[in-house]
Amino acid sequence: MPRTLLVRYGELALKSPAVRREFEHRLKGHILSALYHAGQEGTVTDDHGHLYVNSEVPEQLVPLVCRIFGVVSVSVATVLPTDLSELSRFVVDLAGAIPDGSRFAIRARRTGTHPFTSHDVDVRLGADVIAAHGSRGLKVDLTHPDREIAVEIRGPRTYVYMDRHPGPGGFPLGVAGRVGALVEGRRGALGAWLLMKRGCQTYTVSSPAGLPFTEILKKFDGEIDMTRVAEGRTAWEILRTLTEDRRLSGVVLSLTVDDFDVAREFWGDTVLFSPTVGMPEEEVERRWLEIEKLAR
Repeated sequence: MPRTLLVRYGELALKSPAVRREFEHRLKGHILSALYHAGQEGTVTDDHGHLYVNSEVPEQLVPLVCRIFGVVSVSVATVLPTDLSELSRFVVDLAGAIPDGSRFAIRARRTGTHPFTSHDVDVRLGADVIAAHGSRGLKVDLTHPDREIAVEIRGPRTYVYMDRHPGPGGFPLGVAGRVGALVEGRRGALGAWLLMKRGCQTYTVSSPAGLPFTEILKKFDGEIDMTRVAEGRTAWEILRTLTEDRRLSGVVLSLTVDDFDVAREFWGDTVLFSPTVGMPEEEVERRWLEIEKLAR
């Protein structure tokens, strides 16, 4: 049966229809660009609330799509016609991979008009799995299941999957202006990443120590501008020139509260972003480790 990569997005759905269409268009473009740069073939389709990346090997695209801003999570889903008998046969076979003695749950969601409810699907499929695999000790547990089988019924098509892979969330790159960022280490890289997550196209100035962190940022934006290397006050001067030449909306700096007076004197009316200003080092390290995990 055909499989696809089901892509979920979050905050985009809260926008007005016109803005949402624009954001969805950007997100599709970023996915297709990522496929192109990775030498992968595929197409992107959509319905109300989801995108689908169609490829002969959708599981190979999971790490790639999970690094695209705007993507909340992805699942490799099997595509079935919306027919309860056929759906039951497939789910019973799928449940054969659940370890003996496990607790499981069926999570059905439905969009469109059908002669059954989501609860009807949960009950029918759960009963069929127990009938087929009850001798292996499988039990239904809707509160703390070991494994979940998700069933998303969307009109004439149904998508079935068991795993979700997290993405960075946020907004697609390029929907919220352009900023410059100074990356001298983990804190500066995290600040740049947080602005990228809000949809800002980012231009970086890195110190030699910051280059490994900028390389990780590149995993989330293959076209990130990261050719400048400088240290100390020279880095600020290069970043200011970059900001003026590219007419950027602001700069991202890893400032402390005590640094703001000096920074304001140097930067004048330039908008300063310092999203990590209140974070202790432990929080910065924890968040960056999560980013590195997504970048693998």
